[in-house]
Amino acid sequence: MSNSFGAAFRVTTFGESHGGGLGVIVDGCPAGHPFPFARVAAQLTRRRPGQSKLTSPRQEADELRVLSGLEPGTDLTLGTPIAMVFANSDARSNHYDDLAELYRPSHADYTYDARYGVRAVAGGGRSSARETVARVAAGALAEDLLATLHGVEIVAWVAEVADVVAPLPDLATLDRAQVDTSPVRCPDPAAAQAMIAAIDDARREGDTVGGVIRCIARKVPAGWGAPVFDKLTAGLAQAMMSLPASRGFEIGDGFAATRLRGSQHNDPFAVHPDRAQIFTTTNHSGGIQGGISNGETLRFAVAFKPVATLFRPQHTVTRDLQPVIFQPRGRHDPCVLPRAVPMVEAMAALVLCDHMLLARLARVADLVPRPPTDDAT
Repeated sequence: MSNSFGAAFRVTTFGESHGGGLGVIVDGCPAGHPFPFARVAAQLTRRRPGQSKLTSPRQEADELRVLSGLEPGTDLTLGTPIAMVFANSDARSNHYDDLAELYRPSHADYTYDARYGVRAVAGGGRSSARETVARVAAGALAEDLLATLHGVEIVAWVAEVADVVAPLPDLATLDRAQVDTSPVRCPDPAAAQAMIAAIDDARREGDTVGGVIRCIARKVPAGWGAPVFDKLTAGLAQAMMSLPASRGFEIGDGFAATRLRGSQHNDPFAVHPDRAQIFTTTNHSGGIQGGISNGETLRFAVAFKPVATLFRPQHTVTRDLQPVIFQPRGRHDPCVLPRAVPMVEAMAALVLCDHMLLARLARVADLVPRPPTDDAT
């Protein structure tokens, strides 16, 4: 189903940008886990529009309502489907009245029409980044499970905007507080200022810019993922490429690895003398080998295109094939990256939580007592 994601930890989102609201059903959350209301609220705040002049001025409270899946009077999960919903309170559908009969360049208008024969004109319906409010809520729940059971820490940050490239931070100590010191969510102060200037320049000119978000996941145990089609790498790639405006994904050294020799890219194994634990002395692989986590820090990057809505005249055509020029109005982000940081973290958490639970199922045979053999005495 195109609206569902995951196997053991499965999420289904619903709702449109300018409908009554949006929501998500989470199926597969273990019973007895305290629902992380504070963590969910914190991530929703980071995703919410109207945070600064770098984002859309649309004002949505994104107040969470949990309709099912919790023991009444407590915050404990029941192991049954958890339903979370969010009302739309600041939709201005009239901004889209003049777009009903034309196709906006680089939007989903034409392709949705080609696929379904009908589309949600206001806000783009489910093709809008507004849909990600549901993903971020579900991702925060998944992240809390990962942190509670394995101490997993997920941190994403803006690494590039337009032609501004930030230096790589200390991946061992980087946290969200450092990332959030700037509204652009880049932990390097000098690069952050240059990124803000690039976004402001584009906004003043009625234009938009894209960039790259990098993400790490620390303390992921070895053994999550599967060979062939269900590789952890493939799950992350699918998750990231499902985000609005995403245009590229790489794991570890990614495309830079094509310029290395095998002797430069291989990650040698070694053993910790104090704990007798295997580790790699380098991490060009990004924490995944053969589609399965190797115990090192996961690191990957996601490229995002410039936002498609420009506040300047553009050529397009109408549904009855007439060429026209239109100029958008309304409220739109000049750069999606600052708000996409919690989206990337959420999708990473959903993938990792799913593979955590799948890994447990794969090893359940080790926990089941075997009947005695004929030679047992």
